[in-house]
Amino acid sequence: MARYRKSVCKLCRNEGVKLFLKGSRCDAKCTLDRKPYPSGQHGQARKKLSEYALQLREKQKVRRMYGLLEKQFRKYYEKASGMSGVTGTVMFQLMEARFDNVVYRSGLVPSRAQARQLIRHGHFLVNGQKVDIPSYQIKIGDVIMPKDKSKELIKQFSEGSTMPAPRWLDVDRDNCAIRVNAKVEREDVDANLKEALIVEYYSR
Repeated sequence: MARYRKSVCKLCRNEGVKLFLKGSRCDAKCTLDRKPYPSGQHGQARKKLSEYALQLREKQKVRRMYGLLEKQFRKYYEKASGMSGVTGTVMFQLMEARFDNVVYRSGLVPSRAQARQLIRHGHFLVNGQKVDIPSYQIKIGDVIMPKDKSKELIKQFSEGSTMPAPRWLDVDRDNCAIRVNAKVEREDVDANLKEALIVEYYSR
C-alpha cells in the first residue's frame, strides 16, 4: 500500500493548521509555529484563494488528518452520498468509525499512524477476535482490547496521555479496553472542519 514518506510537518504548513500527525510531539517543536506559511519557494507569497482552491484545501486537510489516500477518501464520500442523512456528517461518521481512528480517539496511542501500525501488527482484538485491518468499521457495542502479551506495550504508549476520550467511547486505561457506546454525531468532530466544502468539491 502507498504511504506518504516525506516530512509530515510540511503537510501542516501547507494546510495552515496543526494536523497532529505526530501526536503530542506536534506541541513540543512544531515547525508551523516557526514557519506559519506554506512550504516551498513561494510559500510566503500572499495569495487569495479561489472557491475551488478553498474546497481543495479543505478536502486535503481532512484527508491528511485521517491519514487516507485520495482513492480511500473519495470512496467514503461516495458511500456517504448513497446513505440517508447529511452527506458530510455521514462521511465523518464513517471515518470516525475506522478501527485506527477509534484507537487513536481513545487516547491510548499518540497518533493515528501509531494506531495503524499497532493494528497492522495484530496487537488488538475486536470482540475477542484478531482484526488487523485499520479501515475496519467499528460498531456500537464493540469492545477493543489488546492481546494479553501486548497490554504492557499499549500502556507504555498511553502513559502521560492527556487527550480525553470522546463521549461516544468508554475507555478503561488500566486494562487498555475501549467500548463504543454511542453513535458519532457532528458535534463530536472538530467544529473547524468544513465538510460542506468537501461535498461541493466532489459534487462539481
